[in-house]
Amino acid sequence: MSLRSPLSQARGLGSAKEGVGHWWMQRMTAIALIPLSLWFVFSVARFPLLDYATMIAWIKSPLVAVALVLYFAAMFYHAALGVQVVIEDYVGNEGVKLVSIVLSKFALFAFGAAAVFAVLKIALGA
Repeated sequence: MSLRSPLSQARGLGSAKEGVGHWWMQRMTAIALIPLSLWFVFSVARFPLLDYATMIAWIKSPLVAVALVLYFAAMFYHAALGVQVVIEDYVGNEGVKLVSIVLSKFALFAFGAAAVFAVLKIALGA
């Protein structure tokens, strides 16, 4: 049993303000993903055929390419923030938690970079 108050026990354990930025960014990416996801779904749904040539011609449009890059960037960043929160909440071992967060961030960054690279490669005709 400790004679220290809860406030004195919490002092020196770090700032409680760092989670606000994380929470705020997750909400902002979620808001950005609403119109981007609706645009993506309705744009793809209007094509009678989803063949290779149609999709390549669609992605070559500059507005479509920019919107896809924004969509993928917001989607993978939002996913990285969400996965981090899940790992922090449900993984008890600190070592496993740290390794899981780092690996998930690397993987999601790699997938996001690959998606953006693919869109730019198609759009720029390289």
